[in-house]
Amino acid sequence: MPTPKQMEKLASSMGHRAGQVRPLGPQDEMPEEYWRSILDDCPADAEPVGRSAGLRLSELPQHVLRVSCRRCGRIVEIQKADAVRLYGQHATWKEVGQRLLNNTCQSRTGRYEEDGCWPAFEPV
Repeated sequence: MPTPKQMEKLASSMGHRAGQVRPLGPQDEMPEEYWRSILDDCPADAEPVGRSAGLRLSELPQHVLRVSCRRCGRIVEIQKADAVRLYGQHATWKEVGQRLLNNTCQSRTGRYEEDGCWPAFEPV
């Protein structure tokens, strides 16, 4: 391990001044890069949503769309043409799937935080 003097010498030879940037304190604003990385990062316990879930209905290649509930195990299928007719071609599959499950949800607890179904978008 290099000594602090060797590290300063190495940093100065690379064009950086050692100790030039003051460390952030609790009262300082966090840098923009920090917040961008937090917002872009997926939580460790989050399951990735299917690639097609974020697509608009008009962009989906499948003719039959399937969404299931991870909570109660119920499966709902709808033809793409029917989904476009009911929800419009600009609606995303994620929104449509959530609506389909919530319209016929069997798991009503009365608490907003845990009420409703948990969608899992499946390829058909």
